[in-house]
Amino acid sequence: MAQIAKKTKRYPSDLTDEELEQIAPLMPRPGRRGRPREVDFREVINAVRYLVRAGCGWRMLPIHFGPWQTAYGWFRELARRFLFQTIHDVALMLDRERSGREASPTAGVIDSQSVKAPQAETRGYDAGKKIVGRKRHIAVDTDERLLMVNLTTADISDSAGAQAILDGIRKRWPWVKHLFADSAYDRLKLIDKAAYLVFVVEIIRRSDD
Repeated sequence: MAQIAKKTKRYPSDLTDEELEQIAPLMPRPGRRGRPREVDFREVINAVRYLVRAGCGWRMLPIHFGPWQTAYGWFRELARRFLFQTIHDVALMLDRERSGREASPTAGVIDSQSVKAPQAETRGYDAGKKIVGRKRHIAVDTDERLLMVNLTTADISDSAGAQAILDGIRKRWPWVKHLFADSAYDRLKLIDKAAYLVFVVEIIRRSDD
């Protein structure tokens, strides 16, 4: 982080020149007609990274990023174009190749985590964890890189939340065929859906060893 901070203009969350060079080909091209585009996409991405890192709201963005309405508007547009999802997936595949793996994973692990969410508009009670809040249903590859995440209220069961994960993986990571899970996912509906989507779900049970 110290090395990154030295290369940035104002905040540690700002894009470095190297990072900008990597994502520049994925940014929207200006239209051939109409007014020239005035927005600096580097500043839009910097604003999003600052907001995520600082945990603040859009209205609290520093003035260096320009009007918050502009940053928010372009954030919604870029999200609609799946830009952030694309950046994530490309970065994941490049990282797998750097570690000597195939770019696209063929196996993954699914699990969930219930967390307190006092500010959330909708929450649920996880009786097993005794937590009122939200639940993250997560799939990672076998090296723990994030593949998919599905956010629900905490009262949604692991197997029910995982069904949305299966749909997402089949669309984004078509080479994944094998999934590992704990006994909470050993449910008939989930196993049936996995078989329909051509997944093999292997249940890893806890043992005394």
